[in-house]
Amino acid sequence: MSDERPAGRPFRLGLTGSIGMGKSTTAAFFRDFGVPVHDADAAVHAIYGAEGVAPVEAAFPGVVSGGQVDRTRLGAHVLGDPAAMKRLEAIVHPLVRARERAFLDAAAAAGEAIAVLDIPLLLETGTQERVDAVLVVTAPESVQRARVLARPGMTDEKFAAILSRQMPDAEKRRRADYIIDTGHGLEPARTAVAELIARLRRKKTDA
Repeated sequence: MSDERPAGRPFRLGLTGSIGMGKSTTAAFFRDFGVPVHDADAAVHAIYGAEGVAPVEAAFPGVVSGGQVDRTRLGAHVLGDPAAMKRLEAIVHPLVRARERAFLDAAAAAGEAIAVLDIPLLLETGTQERVDAVLVVTAPESVQRARVLARPGMTDEKFAAILSRQMPDAEKRRRADYIIDTGHGLEPARTAVAELIARLRRKKTDA
């Protein structure tokens, strides 16, 4: 991956990071600075109330309630069942990618220099070819733990289970093209985002 991009489309910056690292806050900073952000998790939620309803119900009868996929019911079908999860992914992933392409097309039509793809498991799923560079959001382990355990209903056991499904932060940082550390407070992180945006926009100007 590099800072180069073909003419006619924005530079695709993949935003990722483990739980409690400040990824959502960092995404908000990009939006504040006028950079469009596509949230993969939000896209899945939207799909479960729109184009994903019929195919998911066909594959997992009884999971739709009130015209939307009930995520609790769906979870009962797929959690702990790798084959079922693969069937679900085969339905949902192409729909997410279609929304992502529409987002990038709109960003290109608007003349955007940069577009952020917020993909929580970007590195875990090995799909970083979707982006031109990877931005990993990080924070010290103590900060991460304090943030996560402050969430309602969170326990040490749940936190450990989530971490077991995520690539270690050190490995994510090793694979990153850019890193934002949110452990020093909001303003330093916001400043780092502004500096990265300026750097990427200069790349476009210089290209």
